[in-house]
Amino acid sequence: MEKEEISQYFDSIIRNETDVSAGMAAIRTLLKVLEHSKSETVQELRVCLQEAIDAMRSTENPVTAIASGSELFLRFITLATLDTPSFAVCKGIMLGRGKAFYEKLVVARGKIAKAAAQFITDGSIILTHSKSRVVLQAMKEAAASNKIFEVYVTSSSPDNSGEEMCRNLTNLGISCTVILDSAMGYVMEKVDMVMVGAEGVAESGGVINKIGTNTMAICAREMKKPFYVLTESFKFSRIYPLNQIDLPDEFKYTSSTLNKNLKKEHPMVDYTPPQYINLLFTDLGILTPSAVSDELIKLYL
Repeated sequence: MEKEEISQYFDSIIRNETDVSAGMAAIRTLLKVLEHSKSETVQELRVCLQEAIDAMRSTENPVTAIASGSELFLRFITLATLDTPSFAVCKGIMLGRGKAFYEKLVVARGKIAKAAAQFITDGSIILTHSKSRVVLQAMKEAAASNKIFEVYVTSSSPDNSGEEMCRNLTNLGISCTVILDSAMGYVMEKVDMVMVGAEGVAESGGVINKIGTNTMAICAREMKKPFYVLTESFKFSRIYPLNQIDLPDEFKYTSSTLNKNLKKEHPMVDYTPPQYINLLFTDLGILTPSAVSDELIKLYL
């Protein structure tokens, strides 16, 4: 597959399947590339897959989950390259492992949602930021258990993705109110908890997410409200930012924006340090931020 074809295939998944995240779409695209690759050696195949990753990273989609998911996918399938009699056998094993990896991730959101839904009780008031598919799924699980609760969601500038989140919640029969991003401090004193998703999880246990998440976390800590992050383990990334500046520019800005004067551009994501996070709900279990590094090591063993 050519780079342009790869980008188009990846974009079509994002555009036509709204329930699929950029990270999952990236893994599906890599599976497609792996299946149709005409490479004749493992080295050529690795180069082919890396070129596919580069093509996806150059699109206008968030790079964080693409980077972490793709890296973990490559690590998982290339464990099969040892002790195989031929490249054809090796490729078959890699493809099988890749499909198994993807199928495991497909059920991850449901596992996370069931665990997080138990923390939502009758009468709860929850604050969330932007749109998160896994947070939406958790609230759907809670509503299916006949729990009555209320949700505040930030409009989430600049794309106002919180409005879509509110519509989805309303369609599920869940009481939801959209608030201004700047109103999170005003609303914080009346909520029982904060639940957000994540674009990526750093080795420190901090998270990379839609711009404004860090502000919300600081506000929640100051007002002694639990701050929960719901995220799949394929978003665990081997990076260790110390502050906002440490985040790679390609994570913070779209591909087209990188060619502009970044001092005049607003970042799309920010970094929330681990000290502001109470728990992370993942498909690996409910973790404290300090446990992330141990789980990350296990993922790459």
